[in-house]
Amino acid sequence: MFYWLTELSDKISFFNVFRYITFRTGGAIVTALVFVFLFGGPIIDLLRLKQGKGQPIRADGPQSHLVTKKGTPTMGGLMILSGLLVSTLLWANPKNPYVWVVLGVTLSFGMIGFYDDYLKITKQTHAGFAGRTRLIIETIIAVAACTAFAQLGRGTIATSLVFPFFKELVFNLGWAFVLLGTFVIVAAGNAVNLTDGLDGLAIVPVMIAAASFGFISYLAGNAVFAEYLQIHYVAGTGELAVLCGAVIGASLGFLWFNAPPASIFMGDTGSLALGGLLGAVAVAIKHEIVLAIVGGLFVLEAVSVIVQVVSYRVFGKRVFKMAPIHHHYEQLGWTEPQIVIRFWIVAVVLALAGLATLKLR
Repeated sequence: MFYWLTELSDKISFFNVFRYITFRTGGAIVTALVFVFLFGGPIIDLLRLKQGKGQPIRADGPQSHLVTKKGTPTMGGLMILSGLLVSTLLWANPKNPYVWVVLGVTLSFGMIGFYDDYLKITKQTHAGFAGRTRLIIETIIAVAACTAFAQLGRGTIATSLVFPFFKELVFNLGWAFVLLGTFVIVAAGNAVNLTDGLDGLAIVPVMIAAASFGFISYLAGNAVFAEYLQIHYVAGTGELAVLCGAVIGASLGFLWFNAPPASIFMGDTGSLALGGLLGAVAVAIKHEIVLAIVGGLFVLEAVSVIVQVVSYRVFGKRVFKMAPIHHHYEQLGWTEPQIVIRFWIVAVVLALAGLATLKLR
């Protein structure tokens, strides 16, 4: 917890640098990256030893996956969460409640994903944790987090929905804000989970979204910048930039091992946790709608599944050759690298569009 070194700044002026969020965010990125680099290999070896056959591959999925991905271990999210946790504990301000709430959501969702992965591995089936039970637990966690955000905030803005592109368009939802925030967090977690289907497909858009929201968090938590950009100031949320930095570093380290052909899969352990983190940060800084723009790729993946299910149950027809939509493009003949890189490009464009809302008001 390097932030405590600021107490020595009156004796050693160098320690004053630990007051700056930007410096600590950079430190969090490097620390998480180095941690995953150093311990990623041993973690993969241990998981491969414990899991044996690795993650079960969907029999109704692309047939090529039965050959190229069979035997690859999962639960790689443990690498990400370990690096993220260590880095956050070292660099974030331990007195900041927003850090603990978001970290709590992240680790709780990670535990749900871990149990889901565990069931899949031990039973060697693609069906893991019962969907309804999982959603109920996620909802309880999200409700607790949103209630905390509502109590931590100041004035009516704490329970309001803010619309981008407009300076004063704000709806005070009262305690209905908790319902909205809960939906955002749970939806974000599961949307990232659905996106995680190809090597490197989910982790890079997660990094892009984390970088975007780390930047927005820093601005929203700074009264001067918030006033200049005419966004709503939320005291204390600037510290979430450090947490987002830890996500970027840990994800970069994981990508080293997840690059095609992947040595390990993120699994629900990582995807649920990272999605929940993005949702929680968005709710905390009052940028829930911007998350739908920056994370538009995740929204597209989730919507493709919803459309496919509804269409088949109501009309008996499938809109896509396979859902989520990245499998649709596989069936159309796109190679895995083509899909992954093109989806990365889409994620970058959407992130730029989301960041543009900061000034277009």
